[in-house]
Amino acid sequence: MSNAKVLPLVDPEGTGTAAPCCPPLTERPFTADEAETAARMFKALGDPVRLRLFSAVASHEGGEACVCDISDVGVSQPTVSHHLKKLKEAGLLTSERRGTWVYYRVEPSVLAAMGRLLSGGRSAGQ
Repeated sequence: MSNAKVLPLVDPEGTGTAAPCCPPLTERPFTADEAETAARMFKALGDPVRLRLFSAVASHEGGEACVCDISDVGVSQPTVSHHLKKLKEAGLLTSERRGTWVYYRVEPSVLAAMGRLLSGGRSAGQ
């Protein structure tokens, strides 16, 4: 049993768009809990193999990828599974089993929330 926590997503302004538990970096200093949650997300992305897998899923046609289509990242299949599990535990990916294959998705709200966190709350292009 894992003690990893999933990043909570909230909608503080009732806009229908999810945001991470943390405010943009330029808004105010993080609380200890917010810093721990953001660090968990960045730690998961801090590994080059995980970052490649996350990018492969995020950029895959249709917004989801079968593990069979993204496993060519230079490590063994069990290692790919381990890294995908870590990305799921950090709340960065969701998955669905279809027959013998697992399909992974990056929720659009996760990408948007990560962008707001790093951009000072402004959307790209503003």
